[in-house]
Amino acid sequence: MELRAFTRRAGKSAIRMIAVLSLLFLAASGCNSATPLFDVKAVAAGTASLAPFFDEASGLGRDADVRSRPAHGGLQQGDTPGLYGGTGQDTLCDVERLKRYLAEPRNDRKARAWTRALDLRTTAEIPAYLDRLTPVLLRHDTLVKNHDYKKGKAVPFNALLQAGIAILVDERGLPAVKCSCGNPLRPFEGDKSRISVTFDDGNEQWKGYDRSEVVVVRPASRKLERIALVDVEDPGRGVERPVGTSGEEDSAFDTRERRAVPKLIGTTFGEASRRLAGRGLAVAHDGQELPPDGARVTASDPAAGAELRFGAYVTLSVAEDTDGGASGGGSTPPGSTSPPATEDPRSPSAPSSPPSSPRSSPPPSSSGPTGSERPGSPSGTPGPTSPPPPAPSTGTESTPPEKDSPTPPPTRPEVPGTGSPPPGSAEPPPRTTASSPPPAGPVTSTAPPPVTGTPASSPPATGEPAASEASTESAPAERRTRE
Repeated sequence: MELRAFTRRAGKSAIRMIAVLSLLFLAASGCNSATPLFDVKAVAAGTASLAPFFDEASGLGRDADVRSRPAHGGLQQGDTPGLYGGTGQDTLCDVERLKRYLAEPRNDRKARAWTRALDLRTTAEIPAYLDRLTPVLLRHDTLVKNHDYKKGKAVPFNALLQAGIAILVDERGLPAVKCSCGNPLRPFEGDKSRISVTFDDGNEQWKGYDRSEVVVVRPASRKLERIALVDVEDPGRGVERPVGTSGEEDSAFDTRERRAVPKLIGTTFGEASRRLAGRGLAVAHDGQELPPDGARVTASDPAAGAELRFGAYVTLSVAEDTDGGASGGGSTPPGSTSPPATEDPRSPSAPSSPPSSPRSSPPPSSSGPTGSERPGSPSGTPGPTSPPPPAPSTGTESTPPEKDSPTPPPTRPEVPGTGSPPPGSAEPPPRTTASSPPPAGPVTSTAPPPVTGTPASSPPATGEPAASEASTESAPAERRTRE
């Protein structure tokens, strides 16, 4: 009896143990399948690639010695002031040489692979595409999708590029080409908190590497006209570089100049980001992903009026829009990968003054960057292109009867605005409503494109005017000859 009881107890204990272990295994398997590790290959500055598109020693570009800087959170928008760096020289990338290499008949197969990796339709688009790119230096260890060239194809792999690597960025601030070898780059698509970085093939773990400080770049919410850089050799000197130029048109500014945080509560996240970038300040958000551009800002830390140095972070709290498009400022698309639908073409974060003339050796901090004066900031008076939509006939109408009637329009003046119409007659809305504003202004936050007609409603909802001194076009400047 005792032996049988002992056996029964032992069997029950074993069964319970097996069940617990099974549950733990299933839970672990479920977590791993839902959030797998992303294999990432480290790419150190100045280290030759094993399978590059072009020889690292061909003179296409050169890296610099830059210590990675911590960034607030892991996601950074492409227009973040100080995200990238520069130097007093304009020889980071030889774009013209890369253009010639890709045009040579012997490199036709490489050119076609390069084109496909960057989603270009034909190799004929390569020159114009390269002319829209801008050379910069990474100031943060940055995750990207890199490409090797193997057997006539561009082979993608996740890569961690060390700070100091020279790259070309596109019109939304995304890494596009690794300068030293011409390898195409695309955005990293994984979860940065689930990466497994491998240091091999001469890419030894560099000093200062911190996995928690790596950066993933997301596209800016609109095309950029110029990029605000920090001189990696003199952090007190900032560089305004027009998009599509290599440094020949840079203008310098003092990064130590204080910049006031603008009023942001009530604006959309996209508009707030642009206004902060226009002041030379960076946007931050405590979340796994950046909010949609249409999310409404409910608070900022520090608050409006606080004075910060160039590149300082302002943390935004937002409330998601739930009315499906009541987010003004043309920032309603989900995520941050597409331009706003009603974006002000005047590029509100561009500096208020035109780019300075080409310089050979700018003074360290003489010509102000106008970072705190760029038209992304409020100016106190509404911009001339921000009238609300006219259409008084739809602003305050409260569902008047819309029956077809043979009564001609000329009879309208005889109908009193407040009287009672005869039964069965089709009456237009009372004319007296056209003289009073709607109960709630049109739901646009800033400077939509002008609309014809006479405005009959109050100013836009944000209370902050659009930039009135921005440049009239958002297309990048033509690239100057880099020869």
